[in-house]
Amino acid sequence: MDFTNPLVYGVPVFIAFILLELTYSKTHDHEKHDLYNWKDLAASGFMGIGSAILGPLFKVAFAILLFEGAYELFNPVTDGVRTNIMGYESFGYAWYVWILCQLADDFTYYWFHRANHEIRILWAAHIVHHSSDNFNLGTAIRNGWFTILYKPFFYLWMPAIGFPPEMVLVCLGIEALWQFQLHTVYVPKLGFLEKIFNTHTMHQVHHAQNVEYLDKNHGGFLNIFDKIFGTWKELDDDIDVKYGVIHAPNSYNPVVILTHEFKDIWNDVKKSKKLSHKLMYIFGPPGWSHDGSTLTVKQQQRLFKKQKEASPELAYQRPN
Repeated sequence: MDFTNPLVYGVPVFIAFILLELTYSKTHDHEKHDLYNWKDLAASGFMGIGSAILGPLFKVAFAILLFEGAYELFNPVTDGVRTNIMGYESFGYAWYVWILCQLADDFTYYWFHRANHEIRILWAAHIVHHSSDNFNLGTAIRNGWFTILYKPFFYLWMPAIGFPPEMVLVCLGIEALWQFQLHTVYVPKLGFLEKIFNTHTMHQVHHAQNVEYLDKNHGGFLNIFDKIFGTWKELDDDIDVKYGVIHAPNSYNPVVILTHEFKDIWNDVKKSKKLSHKLMYIFGPPGWSHDGSTLTVKQQQRLFKKQKEASPELAYQRPN
């Protein structure tokens, strides 16, 4: 069966909603009048356009080659029936298979997204999306270009077990549409839906650089995997949220935004004498240092918790 990637229709919708949110914030909502910064929006737009151009050239073509290859290799046609090498008939296009595929996509997205935060070389590509200190629909299109090169590998298991490649690609597109609309402060907490879905307020937590919010809420549609694996956190209305990253690029130059963390990794590798340290600076968690001069997120959160228990009235001084 032939399907169209939902993102083909999503792009004009993205632009329309960004303009709508921008106009409303500038003309009606004086409390959020500074929701958009023009230079920041231009940088996000440039990277969004780049992703839209590179996507068809690399991401889709790359994914199709990988997914089709895995599908054909692990699901050969035997006696006229496509059968997985484990012995069962490969999945078709029944409605319940679509639901299972979307759930599998959500599970995979969680681990892909979490890996982007916990492995520094992947964080160097993903930090682009978090580098703005504004949280709006413009930030939603601020995507790193290098994630295109490795994201399909996380999803390779899905066609390998029998999901048709085009079905996987459609589910990926639907996931991206959901993720886009999460990037707004104009949707409040959604009551009982908060128990099931990854919502707008949960994604505000994800984009915050407050210590207690770091590396939380990696989910796609659902928040169940965050809850199962210990990374879920609800938005606390008493906390003044600060968006962005600890070590911001402090530039609106797209090239700097796209590459600054790779440059920092290279500098850390060069100053390291031990091979094990060099490898940790590349593949270890962001913030890791051989001498303890900088701390990982988990180390900072332990220190934060310890200080709050000892002196809750004192402001936490970030060590990094």
